[in-house]
Amino acid sequence: MNNQENYIFPKKSELKQININEVYAKLPDLKNTTESKATTIGKWLAGWITTALSDGKIEENNILPSKADFAYMLGVSLGTVQNAIRYIEDLGYVESKQCIGTLVKNRASSTHTMRKLTSKKDNAIEAIKHYILSNKYKVGDNIPSSRTISMIIGFNSNTTRLSLETLASYGIVSHNKKNARESGWIITSTDFELKSNDISNNAKTLVDMVVSDLENYITTNLKVGDKMPPHAALAKELKASIKTVHDALKVLIDRQILLARRGRYGTTVIKIPGSASFGEKPETSIFASAQETAFYHYEKTQNSIKKMIASEYQIGDKLPSIKELSERFDLSPNTIRKAFHNLAKEGFLVFSRGRYGGTFVIDIPETEVQSFKWLAVNPQYAKEYSN
Repeated sequence: MNNQENYIFPKKSELKQININEVYAKLPDLKNTTESKATTIGKWLAGWITTALSDGKIEENNILPSKADFAYMLGVSLGTVQNAIRYIEDLGYVESKQCIGTLVKNRASSTHTMRKLTSKKDNAIEAIKHYILSNKYKVGDNIPSSRTISMIIGFNSNTTRLSLETLASYGIVSHNKKNARESGWIITSTDFELKSNDISNNAKTLVDMVVSDLENYITTNLKVGDKMPPHAALAKELKASIKTVHDALKVLIDRQILLARRGRYGTTVIKIPGSASFGEKPETSIFASAQETAFYHYEKTQNSIKKMIASEYQIGDKLPSIKELSERFDLSPNTIRKAFHNLAKEGFLVFSRGRYGGTFVIDIPETEVQSFKWLAVNPQYAKEYSN
């Protein structure tokens, strides 16, 4: 882990991205399908990938066209395309790489060295299989709707529906109605085994395993005050995605083992796993966490808008548009939008639609100066600060 310069990661510039115009395949029939659009598109994509690889038109590790291109081509939402790609990723046709894209995989020859995240959907699949076996369903029997099953197994309805559709691709169940949310699921095979006896919503996932690995790494290699290696280096070492490592680090931050700080300060060890006491450095006690930093950023924006309202507007006045305020405060439109919604919840603003709509002032806020934690602290000043 110390020789971080030796790590080699795929670069997007060195990989070929498939153009959407190269996807020569008859478009799927999304109007008359008995499955969800995501499943139908997923099967269509899997068929095209298999044929294109066989014909030599694409190669393994080529990057798929963007989801937006597929969505426009098929006339569906980005969310539907996202679900379709997740569907074929579970089946091994593609692999998503952070900051790169979705890579084509050859199921016949690929050797996956990266551990795969056990998602909620994976756990829901096991829960449904357990439900089928425990209730002694036979081939040809009907089972309840996805909504009913979701209440039985304790997962949300969307996760349950996607899990049933995955089980349909395995030949365990089938559906005889157009809307996959309706009843109509039929058992087509009971020849399967459970992967785990733990079928709860809290079944152990890859994130949990990576958390354990990170705790072992910290205990063995680091001490309080040391900085964690970069996410990419940890991902390479643990054979997990950068996203998985990120989620595992968040768990350790919540457990107050690590402290996330912005910029070059990075993520620092403030407690050794398993120890009862904190070894917090002086600068960490006056340093805002990344989560607090984001909160202060939005609150600072809200306070700026409050001051603007108090000094420039009266009750009933219409505020400038989000675009105009984003230019005035040099902030993103999304930041202004979130501040607007928070101020509306506090009772200062109201939104109106239509030709004469907009954002209107319904109460004048009181402005006051608030103190914030420092967002950056140089350790050499911490001693002077604490005196």
